[in-house]
Amino acid sequence: MFDKMKQLQQMKEQMDDAKERLNHISVKGECQGVTVVANGNKKIIEVIIPTETYENSDHEEVAELLVIATNKAIESAEGVFESEMRGMAGGLMGGLGF
Repeated sequence: MFDKMKQLQQMKEQMDDAKERLNHISVKGECQGVTVVANGNKKIIEVIIPTETYENSDHEEVAELLVIATNKAIESAEGVFESEMRGMAGGLMGGLGF
């Protein structure tokens, strides 16, 4: 029983470590100059709209570019997140004797 609790604590620590690593991974989504940067935990950390894009486009165009770039960034972040979790899950199951 104590061994299983110790293993669960180790799993929690591994999850915390993975989340910390994912915070330091950046992915980008871009659309016609608009760039959205997200971290591996799927949080948006930066939005870049070039002045010329903002000045030469109407509100709807900028909003559409922003949505597309955001979706691309989130999609990339999900890939990184899932890859990290898959790698960790394999190690966790082995540690529990599965």
